[in-house]
Amino acid sequence: MQSNLNDSFNSLKSYCEKENFAGWDPYDGLNSKIFRATPLKKWDLARLAWIQGFKRSPINFRKLLMVPKQHNAKGIGLFLNGYCNLYILAEKGDTSFGTKEEILMHIHELAELLLEMQNKDYSGACWGYNFDWQARRLFLFPAHTPTVVATSFCVTALLSAYEITKNKTYLETALSAGNFILNDLNRTEYKSGFLFSYSPLNGNNTVFNASLLGGKVLSQLYSYNKNELYRETAEIAVRTCVEAQSEDGSWIYGMLPVQTWIDSFHTGYNLDAIQTYQDKTGDLQFNESIEKGFKYYIENFFLADGTPKYYHDKTYPIDIHCPGQLFVNLWINRKFEENKVLADSVFNWVSNNMQDKKGYFYYQVKEGMSSKIPYMRWSNAFMFNAMSYLLLEEKQVTN
Repeated sequence: MQSNLNDSFNSLKSYCEKENFAGWDPYDGLNSKIFRATPLKKWDLARLAWIQGFKRSPINFRKLLMVPKQHNAKGIGLFLNGYCNLYILAEKGDTSFGTKEEILMHIHELAELLLEMQNKDYSGACWGYNFDWQARRLFLFPAHTPTVVATSFCVTALLSAYEITKNKTYLETALSAGNFILNDLNRTEYKSGFLFSYSPLNGNNTVFNASLLGGKVLSQLYSYNKNELYRETAEIAVRTCVEAQSEDGSWIYGMLPVQTWIDSFHTGYNLDAIQTYQDKTGDLQFNESIEKGFKYYIENFFLADGTPKYYHDKTYPIDIHCPGQLFVNLWINRKFEENKVLADSVFNWVSNNMQDKKGYFYYQVKEGMSSKIPYMRWSNAFMFNAMSYLLLEEKQVTN
C-alpha cells in the first residue's frame, strides 16, 4: 500500500496547499451573498431550508450564489495537526512530504492563523465555524459561536505544534481553553454525572461525543498543568458517557428521541476521547469500555471489501469521515497491527472511490447521485489529518 498511500497523500497535499487551505463547507449555505441580501435571512424556516438544500445537493451552487471560499478553524486545526505528524516523519528521515524546514513553515503559518481565528469573547480560547448554522430545531448558531468540537481539534493541534516548536504562546493559548470548557459550557445532569453542552448557547446539551471531547480537552491540558480540577471533571464527563454505553459496546448519538441513531465516526470520536483521557491521566478504569466499544466499531462499520458504513445497520450515505476516523482510531487506540488488513482495504476502497484525480476527496457516496464537492474542512482537512496518522503507522513510528 505504501506507494499508493504516498501518491494519494501528496496529491491531496498539493491540492490543499494550492487552495491555501480555504474552501467550501457542507453547512456554509448561509454565507451566500445572494441569500444575505434578501429578507429570507430573517426567517428561521427559510434559513433551515436554504442550508439543508446546499448540504444535500450533489450539485455545487456556491459559485452561482456567491458563497466564498474561506478558512474554517476546525479545518485549520486538522491541517496543523497533520503537518505536525509529517514533521515527525521528516525527523525520522522520511522527506517524501517535504523537508523539516518546509513543514515547519506550514506549522507556524497554520498555528498563527489559529491564534487569529480564536473567539476572545469567552473565558478562554475557543473556536467556532465561519458560517451561521441553523439547527434542525430552529436554533441559530451565529458564525464563530464557539463549539466544544471545533475547540477540541484546535487544542490538539496547538499542543502538537508546541511540542515541535516549543512556542509558549501555542501552549498558553491551548491551556486557556480549559477555562472555556469549565466556565462557559453548560452541563446537563445525566446518570451519575453530567454532559457538557455542544456550545455555550442553550438547546444543545444532549450529545455524547461532544461531552467526551470536552473531557478530552481537560485531560490533555491536565497532562501539562496537573490541575486536579481538570482531571476530576474530565473523569466525571467520561464516566457519564461510559454509563450511557450499551451492553454491546455501542453509543447512540444523544439523549433526545431524534438522536437515537448509531454511526461510525461519532463512535470513533468517543473511543478517541476515552483513550486520550486514559493516556493523559494514567487512569485506566475505562479499559473495558474501550475494548467493548472498539470491538463493536470494527465489527459493525466496515464491510469485508473495505467499504466503510455510515450506520451500524445501513451503509449509505458513505461519508468521508467514516474511513478517515478509522485511521485516527487505529493510532490513538494502538490497534493498527491487528487491523492492518482492514486499514489497507479501507484505504484502497476510499482512494479508488472517493478521491478525485485532482487530489481532493468527495463528501459522500450515495446509492443515487453522489456528492463530489471538494469541501475543505469536512473532507480534505479531515483526510489530511487522518492519512497523516496512517503514514505514521506505515512508517512504524511508535505512539
